Formats: sequence, C-alpha cells, structure tokens
Amino acid sequence: MNGATPDPTEPTRTGDAVSRLRLAQALQRAKIAIAWEQTWPHLARLLTVIGLFLVVSWSGLWLALPSVARAIGLVLFAGLALAALFPLLKFRWPSRERALSRLDRGTGIRHRPATALTDTLATQDPVALALWQAQRERTLASIKRIRAGLPSPRLTLHDPWALRALVAVMMVATFVAAGDERSARVAAGFDWDGVLTPANVRVDAWVTPPVYTGKPPIILSAANKDAAPDAGPLPVPAGSTLIVRSSGGSLDVVVGGGLTEAAPSGEAPKGTNEKHFTIAGNGTAHVRAPSGQPQWKFSAIPDRAPTIALAKDPERQARGSLQMSYKIEDDYGVTEAQARFAARPNEAAKGATATRPLFDPPKFALALPNARTRNGVGQTVKDLSEDPYAGADVTLTLTAKDEAGNEGMSEPFNMRLPERLFTKPLARALIEQRRTLALDANQNSQVYTALDALMIAPELFTPEAGQYLGLYSVARQLEAAHSDDAMREVVASLWALAVTIEDGNITDVDKALRAAQEALKQALERGASDEEIKKLTENLRAALDKFLQQLAEQLRNNPQQLARPLDPNTRMLSQQDLKNMLDRMERLSRSGDKDAAKQLLEQLQQMLENLQMAQPGQNGDGDMEQALNELGDMIRKQQQLRDKTFKQGQDSRRDRMRGNKQGDQSMSDLQQDQQGLRDRLKKLQQELAKRGMGQGQKGQKGQQGDKGQGNKGQGGDQPGDDGDDGDNLGDADSAMGDADGRLGEGNADGAVDSQGKALDALRKGAQSLAQQMQPGDGDGQNDGPGNRAGRQQSGGRDSDPLGRPLRGREFGDDLTVKIPGEIDVQRVRRILEELRRRLGDPQRPQIELDYIERLLKDY
Repeated sequence: MNGATPDPTEPTRTGDAVSRLRLAQALQRAKIAIAWEQTWPHLARLLTVIGLFLVVSWSGLWLALPSVARAIGLVLFAGLALAALFPLLKFRWPSRERALSRLDRGTGIRHRPATALTDTLATQDPVALALWQAQRERTLASIKRIRAGLPSPRLTLHDPWALRALVAVMMVATFVAAGDERSARVAAGFDWDGVLTPANVRVDAWVTPPVYTGKPPIILSAANKDAAPDAGPLPVPAGSTLIVRSSGGSLDVVVGGGLTEAAPSGEAPKGTNEKHFTIAGNGTAHVRAPSGQPQWKFSAIPDRAPTIALAKDPERQARGSLQMSYKIEDDYGVTEAQARFAARPNEAAKGATATRPLFDPPKFALALPNARTRNGVGQTVKDLSEDPYAGADVTLTLTAKDEAGNEGMSEPFNMRLPERLFTKPLARALIEQRRTLALDANQNSQVYTALDALMIAPELFTPEAGQYLGLYSVARQLEAAHSDDAMREVVASLWALAVTIEDGNITDVDKALRAAQEALKQALERGASDEEIKKLTENLRAALDKFLQQLAEQLRNNPQQLARPLDPNTRMLSQQDLKNMLDRMERLSRSGDKDAAKQLLEQLQQMLENLQMAQPGQNGDGDMEQALNELGDMIRKQQQLRDKTFKQGQDSRRDRMRGNKQGDQSMSDLQQDQQGLRDRLKKLQQELAKRGMGQGQKGQKGQQGDKGQGNKGQGGDQPGDDGDDGDNLGDADSAMGDADGRLGEGNADGAVDSQGKALDALRKGAQSLAQQMQPGDGDGQNDGPGNRAGRQQSGGRDSDPLGRPLRGREFGDDLTVKIPGEIDVQRVRRILEELRRRLGDPQRPQIELDYIERLLKDY
C-alpha cells in the first residue's frame, strides 16, 4: 500500500459518516492534549514566579525596602518571568501525524487503527480490494474505542522538589496576613519615586496640638532633638494633627497604632502634596516616598478631666443669696462650670409614697476666675430665695468641663438652701405651705387644709382685709387646680402673697436691681459690644437709684431704726461710691478688660448683698433671723415627726394584735430622729446664749424680768433680757426629752402628747424672737425687754398658736383689761362651737384636727 495520504474525513460511502465525525473530533482533542503537555510546564514556571512576587508583596517586604531595592527586586522578578516564557517561543501546533499516533496509543488496539484509516490501496486487484474494504469496515466499527486521553505534562520532571506547592501555601498565609492592605502592598513594589525623584524635592512634617491646649506646633526635623527618631517617642497632646507636606512628586505615608488619616482642613499650596493624620493614641508614622525620610514615634498625652471642689462651705448672704467658693484645676483650662442641686428625701417621710415635685431642682452656671482657668479659685453669688427649693434639704454637686468635653464632678455636699427670712407669722406659714406643695404635688389636699385653717376667725387672726382676701383667693385657686401647671401657678401666687404681706412693694425694686445685675453679667461673659454694655450699665445705675430711694423711704417710715447703734466694724458706703464703681466698670469694659469689669461687678453685687446703709444696727437682727429660720425648720420637722409617730402608733397596735413585732424597729428609728431634733435645739440654745439673745436654761424668767424692768422710753434694751424665748426653748427641750423616753418605751401615744408640747414651746420661742426683732411702739422709742416681759406676764397670750398678734394687742400699749361686749361674746361662742364641731368630725384630715385641738387648748 502506497500513495498519498487521503483525508479520513472524506466520505467513501454514506454509511460511515458518523464514524468519520467521531474520528475527526478525537483527532482534535489529541492535538489539544499534545499542545497542553508542551506549554503547561512553562506556564507553571511563570505562575510560580508570579506567586512568589505576591508572597513578597503581601508579606510587606516592599514597605521595608528603599525605592532602589524595590526597583531591583521588580527587575529580578521580571527576568524570571521572561525566562519562564522563553521556551514558548519555539512552540508549534501539533501535526496530524502526532495526533494520529496519540490516538493509536490511546485505543489499546494493535495495528495502529487510527493510522490504518488513512492508508490507501495501490493495486486494482479485485481480491485485494475486497480484503481492503473488509479491513476498513472492521476498523470503522471499532472507532468508538478511540480516545485521545488526558494531558500528562509530567511536572515532576521539571520540578522534582515540588517548590510550586510551597509557593501556593505561602500565598495563602500572606493573603490572610495582609488583610485590607493587599492592594497597597502590591502597589508598593511599583513605587519607584525614590529612584526617579529629583534631588530638590522637600518634605516637611509637623504636629499641631489642639487649639485649646495653647501649645505651639512641633516641627519634625533633624534639627529638633526632641523629635529625632532615636530620641524615643515624642510626647504630644491627644487629638493633635500630624501634617506631612511634599513639594514635588507623590507622597506616601504609612501610619500605625493610634494614628488615623483625616481630611485636610484646607487646600494644600499649589505644587505640593499634603496629608493629615489625627494622633488619638500612641503610634508611628513613616514617609515611604520620597525615600530617605525617618520614622517617627508618638506618645499621646491624654486630656485629663478637670477637677472642682468647694473651697469652703457655701454661705448665706445678708439678703438670702447663696455664696459659693470653689477651686478649679485642669491641664489645659476649664471653659464651663455648673452647680447642680438634687433634692434629699426627708427623714420624717421615709417609707411614704414617692414624691411628685412640680419643679426641677435648681442649677446654674458658675463664674470662672478667667476665660480658661487652669488653676484658680472662683466665687459665685446666686439668689435662690425665690426658688421653690429654698429652705429645702438638697445635695450640691459642682461640675466643670473643658473644651475637649471632659467633665469632672465634685464630692456631693449636703446642705439646706438658704431662704428669705420672713418675720411675719402669716407670711412664714404661707412660705412653708408653698414649699410643701412645690416639692410634692401629692400634698395638695394637706396644703388646702392648712390654708383653710389659716382663714379661721379672720376678724381675730387676719384683721387686714387685703391679706384675708388674698389668702381666700389662693385657697380657691388651689381647690380648682387639677393639673401640675395650675398648681405651679398656685405656688407663684403663694410667694407673691407672702412677699406682699412681709414688705409691700420693695420686692419689685429689689427684683429689678437683681435683673439688671444679671443682664450686665451675662453681657460681659459673652463679650457684648460697647454700646450694649453702656446701655446695660445705665439700666443698672437707674435700678440702683430706685433701690436706694426705696431704702431711704423705708428709713423715713421707720425712724426708730436710727436709734440703734452701728456695728463698729460696719463699712460706710455712700451713693457716690456706688456711682464711681459703675463708672470704673464701664471704663474697664470699653478698654477691653472684660474679666476685670466682671470682677468689679461681682464686688458690687457682694456689697449690695451686705448693704446696711439705710438699715443700721441690723447685725443682731440678722442673727435673730437665722435663729428664727432654724426654729421654723425644727417646728416643721417636729410636726412631721409627730404625724409619723401617731401613724406608727396605730400600726403598732395592729401589729401587736397580729403578733408582729416589727414595729419595735420603727420606734427605734423615730427615737433617733427625735434625739437628732433635740441635739439641734441644744445647739441653737448655746448659740443664742453666746449672742446674748436669751437664756438657754429654764427657770430664769423671773430673774431676768427683774433685771429688765424698765419704763417705756428710758433707753431701749437693758442688760437684762426677758428670757421668754430661752424659757420656752427650755420647755421644748424637756418635752423632746420626754418624747424620746416614751419612744424608747414604745409608748407612741405618750410620745405624741410630749411632741405636741414641744411644738407649742417651739412656737412660743419663735414668737418671742420675732417680737424682739420688731421695732418700737411707734412713738420713736424702743421698749426694753423688761417692758415686753411685763406685758406678757400681765396680759397673757398676745398671739394665736401661729404667732399672729391678737386683735387689740398688736401694739402692746393698752395694758388694761377690756370687758367684751355681748356681741363679741356671742361671736366667740359661735367660733368655739364651730371649732368643737370640726374637732368631732372624724372625716377631717389629721393635720386640721391637731391644729383645732391646739386652738381649743389655748382658749
């Protein structure tokens, strides 16, 4: 057989067309397999080089190398890649003969079946043709078993050490280790700016601390020894900004630790590249491009929270304002300080239902010694006398905040907010009910009952029609109040009525003066314009003139105050002195010294708080007012304790009937509270004895009365005091001691009786102190204490249990006995019958029944 090789795909007859197609497909697959076996070893070498490059990149080796080393490394990898691809230049597509030979080996049939199909017959002998045809048919029948087989590149011959597997494992490890920086680390290998950058490229870096620290920028250069890389971490304030600027070429900065990239605050200069980083914690920064830059380490100094503490205990000023002195410290300066108050639960109300205050506790800003106080002592005077919490037990906390937002707090300080001292009994009673309602709206029914009790027998106890009508109006307003807003209006009405009863219209002038002071103070703090400062200063000058005029008018209406001696330590202050202070303050403000102007305003406010220009000789009265205020608080606490004792007695009787003995512990708590009140009373008696305002021991009434006997108009106070307040306080001390013993025995009923006696004695003592504070009889002369004692001994009671003067005895001049007429007797009889009827009504509140019982005992 010879001749040209025919194409096996050409049909020789129609029946074997499918077999011929299968042979052609097998032949194509054989060529592909041969081509893969020839190229894959070379491609594997190229992929190994690429994998090794990724391993080097993802491991961060490029980041540690200079630009020149990166360029050399990249050239080496490029050479290895070209060497792996070079053998592919000789690649040729497999021929038909090689494909047929692969098919012959893949079939497993002897005599080369795939090649045999391509042979031709050279003779025309019929027998040979028949044999040839039969052989061809058998070969075509076996074409289904012809296979090209899978490629076999035999990589083990080219890589006997299996280094390709090691590269694959390293790729997986570095891929995980690189994290989100995979792309950046690969791109670092192509960063050749250090090789191609001109020699005149300049890189500048500096650290800008926050503005509020007041520290200058830190230049990062070799000339700065503190910022040198080998000098250790550079301490900088936390929140500082690292700025790196390059004058040409690209800029690549790698940071770590507490440094994070931030948006630039403005545009970089033309022809430069600039990057900003925030230093929130310890970290490093390295400029990779341009090359040759050092690596800096930073130590972030945290901004400490400011500290604030009371320099001394808060003090009450002469007009009821609160003065606080406090010490402030901070590393960079305090920008804001506040005083916050929180209500303290009443000991006598423990275990009761939750309170529902109508107002939030007060809080206000504190004055700073200067704009950014790093270390100093500040002082603030705040008038809280009108606040509903005035006179209540509170917890004071001072807070200070710096510009970074850090806040520091002082230790809690328990205190009683100063309140305005009311000398008239009705005004004091209204203020007490106002505070009760403001701090707990659930007490509205008890407050209404108390207001209703104050209106009993108005012709005897409230002779002024205006006061009675005001009291009646407030009581009706409270009765109709069904919401918190309506009860807040009642609280405001109670304050207005009490102030009107106490001192008439002077409060409006006083409020206008305080408002003018506060407006000017706020304007100085916010840096207002000179025109606004001038206008507010004129307002303050006008308010001050009206205030002084009001004081002068009050002095003309009460000329007996001139007879009182002045304290030798009193500083005399004229109206011209105040005018000069205002003029100087205005000049300081115009010159830009706002801090000095504000300090001068605070001095003026302090002087006005202690102003005694039109009220000579009131130092002693101020002490009496404080003592009277202390007595009023003790009366309130004793009344609450008595109510709780009465309730505990009822509970104890029920518990004993049930065999429960838990009431003994409650009695012990009540006994401790009673002992605490008695200790306060003893301390007050000692202070009164030191000040010479009464004797603290019982039994000296007659002796002091003998010493103090003096005729009216013979020179005011004599050395002997009447001792009535000390006598009454001694009675209260004895009654409290008796109540303490009864509580220790578990006798609640006996304790309630003793506590009632203590309340009566405390009220009498408060009344005696209030009478000592009142001016003379109206004839320009003061009564001596002996005269007061004589009136009380001969005339009996001069006031009701609330301390209000009885009708016809307000002035104490008429010591004769007035025989009541028939109409008066009938009126008194009807009043007593009404009181007895109300006392017998068990549906009335307990506080009203106790009040009526005290009235009937006194009459």
